[in-house]
Amino acid sequence: MRRLLLAAAALLATLILAPSASAALTGEFAKFVTCPDANPAVDGCIYAESSSGVFTMGKKTVPIKNPVVLKGGLDAPGGSIFEELTFVAPTDGQTLSKTPQPVPGGLLGVTAPTWWPQFLQDLFNETINNGFTGVNATVELAGPASSIKFNTLNEITGNGVAIAFPAKVKLDNPFLGSSCYIGSNSNPIKLNLTTGTTAPPPPNKPITGNPGTFEGKEEGAILIDKGNKLVDNSFAAPGANGCGGLFSFLIDPFVNSIVGVPSAAGTNTAILEGTTYIADANAVRARR
Repeated sequence: MRRLLLAAAALLATLILAPSASAALTGEFAKFVTCPDANPAVDGCIYAESSSGVFTMGKKTVPIKNPVVLKGGLDAPGGSIFEELTFVAPTDGQTLSKTPQPVPGGLLGVTAPTWWPQFLQDLFNETINNGFTGVNATVELAGPASSIKFNTLNEITGNGVAIAFPAKVKLDNPFLGSSCYIGSNSNPIKLNLTTGTTAPPPPNKPITGNPGTFEGKEEGAILIDKGNKLVDNSFAAPGANGCGGLFSFLIDPFVNSIVGVPSAAGTNTAILEGTTYIADANAVRARR
């Protein structure tokens, strides 16, 4: 019995001390630690970080202050990364990070006058955002990872849709409860982001993105697209749902009136600015 216990302890120690496969990814490859490259259908790995931009629906504009990350694997049915690619969920299941962004003015929509000194504007606005009326907005994926479509060539050239995915926006506030959303899996916000120029219906006017600048790393195994700007101002936004729990029949219309939703196509805008990293899946596999 004592020998069995010692053997079990030794085996346990080996498992604890043994380096994990994901820990082997270092340097430029570290960002792809959750790439699902064990799946043979995965041809590429992607890690895209949006560090700035804005998201406007109806009457509300929310700046991106906290980085949002989109990551996972890329399935190229035709074998080339320069075609429409389908996302494969990362190993941690967090395809699109649930990163909250403070809504300026909070629930009441009150912001400091722009003619105030900047420090006073910041102090006032932070007080509103951190109080009971403060609201955080979080863009979430409204479907499985496979609902995301990515086109490397379109991102590079600025022609056509670079990335498309269904989204919903969660609004967090003690009064609104934990299930307050604009959009849903069955009725999502349909984003079609481009690095080129949009063609929105009125009253929005075209806006232009930016493909960014490109460089290769690790002998071309990693493509880095720095300073890209993805834009879309052609999408519609549905009304709120689930706000206030049992009282949603009263609170949903209240949220709709504050945010200005439902809002038709041509009255909303998404601008995402950041950096995209794409790696050859075989290169990632070789470093596991």
